[in-house]
Amino acid sequence: MSGNNQETTSRRSAGYEALIEQHDLDVIPNWHRSFVANSGTHRIESNGNIVEEIYPAKYWPGDSLGDHLEFALKYDGTNLGILACLFKVMSIDEFLDYLKSRPIGKYARRLWFLYEMLTGQKLSLDDLKKGNYVDLLDPEKYYTITPASQVRRQRINDNLLGDGKFCLTVRRTDKLRTFEKANLPERCRQVTSAYPPELLKRALSYLYTKESKSSFEIEHIKPNSTRAERFIGLLQLAERKDFCNKSDLIELQNRIVDPRFQNTDYRTNQNYVGETVALKKEKVHFACPKPADISSLMEGLIAAHQRMDTGNLSIVMHAAAVSYGFVFLHPFEDGNGRIHRFLIHNILARRGFTPEGIMFPVSAAMLKDRAGYDSSLEAFSRPLMPLVDYLLDEEGQMTVQNDTVIWYRYIDLTPQAESLFEFIERTIDTELVEELAFLANYDKTKEAIQQIVDMPDRQIDLFIRFCLQNNGQLSKRKRSTHFDFLTEKEISRMEQAVQSSYGTDSPVN
Repeated sequence: MSGNNQETTSRRSAGYEALIEQHDLDVIPNWHRSFVANSGTHRIESNGNIVEEIYPAKYWPGDSLGDHLEFALKYDGTNLGILACLFKVMSIDEFLDYLKSRPIGKYARRLWFLYEMLTGQKLSLDDLKKGNYVDLLDPEKYYTITPASQVRRQRINDNLLGDGKFCLTVRRTDKLRTFEKANLPERCRQVTSAYPPELLKRALSYLYTKESKSSFEIEHIKPNSTRAERFIGLLQLAERKDFCNKSDLIELQNRIVDPRFQNTDYRTNQNYVGETVALKKEKVHFACPKPADISSLMEGLIAAHQRMDTGNLSIVMHAAAVSYGFVFLHPFEDGNGRIHRFLIHNILARRGFTPEGIMFPVSAAMLKDRAGYDSSLEAFSRPLMPLVDYLLDEEGQMTVQNDTVIWYRYIDLTPQAESLFEFIERTIDTELVEELAFLANYDKTKEAIQQIVDMPDRQIDLFIRFCLQNNGQLSKRKRSTHFDFLTEKEISRMEQAVQSSYGTDSPVN
């Protein structure tokens, strides 16, 4: 037997991994898998997005249900989806015996609360009368709401981001801690403070247009001018109104899609994201929740939004939770992606992350990094799809045959929160900086050209644009067709003005 096989057989699964094996659970894998070795030292191995941790023999928790549940909460984190699946099939009597054996144990009380929250069933246990209140999630390991809601029955501080209908989790990873320390709102204020208010106002007009165009382009849509203007109008309202409620979400959908695909309620058909790869053959990338589950899931998402809105949650975590939660629920026939990206702006602006009078063209950063954006979506869809049992008929209509709601109800959105932070940072450091610098340079160039030849603004704009399209010089054809009234000396000096501001290889913004 090889050394690798010997190592595999000399270790045992613990925590969630053991419970999944024992109860034959079909689940989205937890980010952390635990094993206890018969010999050897503690070590950690990374396998893609999953961390495998091998503990020395002294860490073996025992063989019972309660032993592995307690080990899971202690070392693997709080995975609501796995717990919800387990609670459906485990022995209730064995679970009750475990809870009764540790009447005021902090892990037992958390599991008791989670059982009743995730199943909606009340266990035959009396309310606790003593013991300190304990946090449901460790605020050092998870993003939580404050102040928490005190639950007298288990003497628990419920600091979850949602409830039994919809509850996501976001772990405090090293990457997210670093992003929070970077203080991106302050970085943005420093960038914008270097420019006069008049220039910022002009920049904002362009940024709205850029965001609208990018959001449609991500979905390979070329909207007519009316639809584009409607979307810009919505972006202009983003900092003044909370759109995350059913009536406003429906209105949003109606304003940004083709009138023929407007919804008056959440969808009643099963939809999916896919592509045609051959005649009558579809490649399915993502199956959306069943129509029968949508109302409950959306009620939960909206309630979670309200909870996070007043719960002092980090603003980017809030924006990631609501926007990605929305797009994974896909409540409408069309327009879900654009609404998902709009909700990012809505939350960032309304909660003051974005400086007043400035908006981030986040969609432009997503469009420039399509692989990164697709990866943020696939971090959920890829492990989900093996769990969805579906059929496609000859017309491409999907039928989901198994119960899938748990996986949409309880999502670990940590990868999506990390991605959104990356997009926002790139937006500030690249899209915003470049746009403001472009406009400032434009004003400088325009003034210099006016000192050479006092031309109408429209012709100055055209001259600058033509030069930027041709490495800082006006082509012979453009000279003859648009600027034959200028002398060679004037053109040369005007070209130098453009090159002085933009260099000789700057593309048109």
